[in-house]
Amino acid sequence: MLRNLKILQFRSHRRAEIAFDGRPVAIYGPNGAGKTNILEAVSLLSPGRGLRRAQSDELMRRAEAVGWKLQAATDTHEIETSALPGESRRVEIDGKAAPQVALAQILRVLWLVPSMDRLWIEGAEGRRRFLDRMVMSFTPSHAEATLAYEKAMRERNRLLKDMVRDPNWYHALEGQMAEAGAAIRANRAEALARIAQAQADAATAFPAARLELDNEGPEDLAAALDANRARDMAAGRTLEGPHRADLLATYVEKDAPASQCSTGEQKALLISLILANARALAGEDVVLLLDEVAAHLDSGRRAALYDEICALDAQVMMTGTGAELFDALGPRGQYLEVVEGPQGSQVEEVTP
Repeated sequence: MLRNLKILQFRSHRRAEIAFDGRPVAIYGPNGAGKTNILEAVSLLSPGRGLRRAQSDELMRRAEAVGWKLQAATDTHEIETSALPGESRRVEIDGKAAPQVALAQILRVLWLVPSMDRLWIEGAEGRRRFLDRMVMSFTPSHAEATLAYEKAMRERNRLLKDMVRDPNWYHALEGQMAEAGAAIRANRAEALARIAQAQADAATAFPAARLELDNEGPEDLAAALDANRARDMAAGRTLEGPHRADLLATYVEKDAPASQCSTGEQKALLISLILANARALAGEDVVLLLDEVAAHLDSGRRAALYDEICALDAQVMMTGTGAELFDALGPRGQYLEVVEGPQGSQVEEVTP
């Protein structure tokens, strides 16, 4: 588990040190105090740009603008990630420089944030991102396959835009895309199967969602890319492949597409999926981040959520505007109050 976290010059936090005792963490305080910034800091202990998908310079505290740094310790590793102004972020694991993808081998970090509430009714890109983070939690090497695919596709797209017609320029790139694409397809299929099994095995207060992939692209991607090169050249980009896939969800009990469900039902489906993801990772080092999730649930559903969270083999951190939102959690939780002070956000552990 994550044992402690030190935040330096990050967002609204000038300096904060938090020790975690293993219980679910309830972080509360007024809007704008800096609660979500703590979750964002934890999300950056995994590969990528975190739960807000922010650029590195957007993460530093504006008052000083000297860069930012996060230091964390798990049971087995020490992690540091930081960035100076104008530079990309760096990662160190146990004092040695490491690529971001190495973080996925240490912690499986999952999150649910308010911006995801519209996941089922907006564009496919957000759903692919949601899917691939889920996949990466099961198969950390999925990040490398995705990066390899996107790098080769960018180079192929550049050739297409430049109207390069010599097939010899394309063969190696298309081979790389096909190899990485096959790994992406296999990883996604395995993840969906594990999520389905986790939902089938659980007694939960939240509705089950049936997931399936649409528009995955052809199985023989290399042949398809070769055959459709002229069409892609006219478009100036690659028109088929796993980068065009879409994640579809169905509310099982009502046999209704998630896109046609009510806002409350869509939220419940997301909670169900993120809990299933955590359950399917039993035995791994899982950190689950839930931003403002309790505010939209009635008291009964909140109590059920806390019961399920406490039963998870995972470390859970939640935010809310008031301590009363966590009444049903009671002494099973660790409580942090965040307030805005003259020197930025201040964090204090409290006893409910």
